Amino acid sequence: MSLKSERRAIHVDQSELLCKKGCGYYGNPAWQGFCSKCWREEYQKARQKQIQEDWELAERLQREEEEAYASSQGAQGGQTSLGFTKFEEKKSNEKARKVTTVKKFFTASSKSVPKKDPEEKSGKPVQAGGRERSADILRDLKGLFVPPWELASSAEVLYDKLRDMKEAKAPSPSLTRQYSIETDRVSKDFIEFLKTYHKAGHDVYKQCKVFLETIHHKKESNIDELSEFTQDFYQNTADKLQMYWKVPPNKVEEAMDQIEKFIMTRLYKHVFCPETTDDEKKDLTVQKRIRALHWVTPQMLCVPVNEDIPEVSDMVVKAITDIIEMDSKRIPRDKLACITGCSKQIFNAIRITKNEPASADDFLPTLIYIVLKANPPRLQSNIQYITRFCNPSRLMTGEDGYYFTNLCCAIAFIEKLDAQSLNLSEEEFSRYMSGQASPKKQDTDIWDADTCPGVKQMHRNLDLLSQLSERQERIVTGAKKLEKDLIDWTEEVTREVQDIVEKYPLHIKANSQALASIDSENVEDDRLPPPLQPQVYAG
Repeated sequence: MSLKSERRAIHVDQSELLCKKGCGYYGNPAWQGFCSKCWREEYQKARQKQIQEDWELAERLQREEEEAYASSQGAQGGQTSLGFTKFEEKKSNEKARKVTTVKKFFTASSKSVPKKDPEEKSGKPVQAGGRERSADILRDLKGLFVPPWELASSAEVLYDKLRDMKEAKAPSPSLTRQYSIETDRVSKDFIEFLKTYHKAGHDVYKQCKVFLETIHHKKESNIDELSEFTQDFYQNTADKLQMYWKVPPNKVEEAMDQIEKFIMTRLYKHVFCPETTDDEKKDLTVQKRIRALHWVTPQMLCVPVNEDIPEVSDMVVKAITDIIEMDSKRIPRDKLACITGCSKQIFNAIRITKNEPASADDFLPTLIYIVLKANPPRLQSNIQYITRFCNPSRLMTGEDGYYFTNLCCAIAFIEKLDAQSLNLSEEEFSRYMSGQASPKKQDTDIWDADTCPGVKQMHRNLDLLSQLSERQERIVTGAKKLEKDLIDWTEEVTREVQDIVEKYPLHIKANSQALASIDSENVEDDRLPPPLQPQVYAG
């Protein structure tokens, strides 16, 4: 099977990496192919539509309750009709089901102000099926439908903080916990950085502290709501710096990087792979899938990288190291930097192998091969963490966004990899996956089936010796060139020094007066006072 016949088994049109809404930014599978901006718009539209439908449901239920209440008041002697009782029971069940569905879909992202008991508020017992119960249901729905970013006012945050302290009768653990050394260092660096922004820096620091306090009160919220709240904070802060404080765009980008570093260093252990998500389950699934694909060779993926070249082999190792190190970073921007470093090593390896610039069709198969070979830890958790809490401008444009989008495509390809993708038959693919067989090496096609294994090994050794000989020749040639360069440099420096000495000669003038020694005879000693004579005093 030739390389040309296998070529382009893996191909992704560059237009498929862009947002499917056509805005020109990079899309993301986690956002259903949209960029972060368009995804938020679509999410808000769907949310508003759901809110409107639930409002209509609440109003309809309230009208029906009012009609039922009016009918019950017209009954004689306070006797309750059996039909009305069944009607009321049916509507109550419908309300409970609908409200539960609404609460499940729109989990409250901020603690709301405690409401008074209906009996205390009205001053009289609540009648079953009465008007007060309908008003309470409508009021609860209103509390649920307020967007989370509108609930996070400083007054409400302070109220919640005081209420929690009163109920627990102890200060919040977050107020007394000891920050790590890294957190302290990041805080000091952030404060020093904001000093260059003067009043704008003070305002940014205040907003960051309020944001962290608000997130502390949203710990029990859904991770998607925390992500939405964080993305809104990024957007609002950037807009305020650029429009209100008139900060240049390049300085705004630099400030947003520092803001992300400051807040995510503190939030990392709370929002990375939280227990409320299935990120850990996805990590195990991907790791198991990659282990099962350990037999995949570069030839199957049409990888244009020759690892027999020592320089290329070193770059492959560095690319694997970079993608593995991503899990050790705490800041989304640093994780993206690892992905970018891995991708650049891949492009350099392809360029050296082919002696020409790498193309996008060469990059994606090689990236898939690197991921299969590295099997990075907690891959899905890291992807989700970057998607949820990274500055959206980095994922929408630039080389970071491009490389990250390709990594998401590589993971999606690995999850759906089949026999057709590798140009294999279904039988071969099944045998390789089950471990019943392993792919033959590339050089077996040139040997007959009855060839002695010793002869094959001898030829392989000869090839290795030939490669080592070529490598040694390159090293010797480089050493001779370095020696010649050093000799030339020495001669050039000597020549320049000689020219300077000739142009500016050094003349040492003799001193006209000889320096007298301190112990020599002084011709003017007669003018000096007589030396002091020791005197003895009687004690």
